[in-house]
Amino acid sequence: MIFIQRGAEPEILNQAGQAKTQALCKEYDQGNRSFDFYSAVYGHNTVKQALILMQNGKCCFCESKILHIAYGDVEHYRPKAGYRQNSEDAMQKPGYYWLAYAWDNLLLSCERCNRQYKKNLFPLLHQEKRAQCHHDNFGIESPLLINPTVTDPKNHIGFRDEIPYPIDDSPYGKTTIAVLGLDREELNEIRRTKLEELRSLVDLIKLAEAMPNQEELMQLAENAKQFLLKTMLPQAEYSAMVAANLL
Repeated sequence: MIFIQRGAEPEILNQAGQAKTQALCKEYDQGNRSFDFYSAVYGHNTVKQALILMQNGKCCFCESKILHIAYGDVEHYRPKAGYRQNSEDAMQKPGYYWLAYAWDNLLLSCERCNRQYKKNLFPLLHQEKRAQCHHDNFGIESPLLINPTVTDPKNHIGFRDEIPYPIDDSPYGKTTIAVLGLDREELNEIRRTKLEELRSLVDLIKLAEAMPNQEELMQLAENAKQFLLKTMLPQAEYSAMVAANLL
C-alpha cells in the first residue's frame, strides 16, 4: 500500500449522491434499517475514472495494476450495507449507509482484495465507539484497517524482501495485512519475481561502477538506474515493496 492523494469530488456525488444520502437518512429516521443502494451513482463512470486517475490504475490495497485484466471495484472503505468486526461475526446492520455516496469513503480495489478478503470487515480498535447511524460522529472511531487516503501505510507496513510485516508490531499494519490478505502467496510470488529482476539491475550497476572505463556498460548502468527510479514512483506496481528494499 502507498499513500493516495484524493482528487476532486465527481459532480454526480455532489448532486445525485447528496440527494440519495438525504433520502437514506430520512428512511432511517422513519425506522428503516435495510436500504437500497444505487451503484449507478457511486459506481458511475465519472466516479470510477476519477478513482482510476487518482490511484494510477492500481488497487488501493495490494498495488496491483487492475485494468489490463479486470474492471476493478468501487470499494466502500466503511461498508455501506453492514459490517463485521471479525470474520467469524454475524453481519451487523445497518452499515454506514450515510456514507454510501461519500467521495471520501470510496476507493478503487481489485476484486480479490475486495470480494475475497475485505468484504464487509471493518474492525475498530474500540468497538464501543462505532458510529451506528448518521446522527453519530464516526470521526471518533479508530479503524484498524488503514485508509491509504488518510494514513501513510509506510508508517505501519514494511517489507522484508517481498513479505509485508507490521512495523513495530503496529495493530493497524497487522490488521490491514490480515484483513486484506496482503501476504497471500500469489502476491508474494509476483513481488518476489519483480524484486529478483530489480536486484539483477542493481548487480549490473555495481559491476559497471567497478569498471568505469567500459562506456557501453556504464550507459547500460545509467539506463538501469533510471528504470529503478521509475519502479518507485506512485504509478508503478508494488512501489512500496520496491522502495522498502532498494532505498
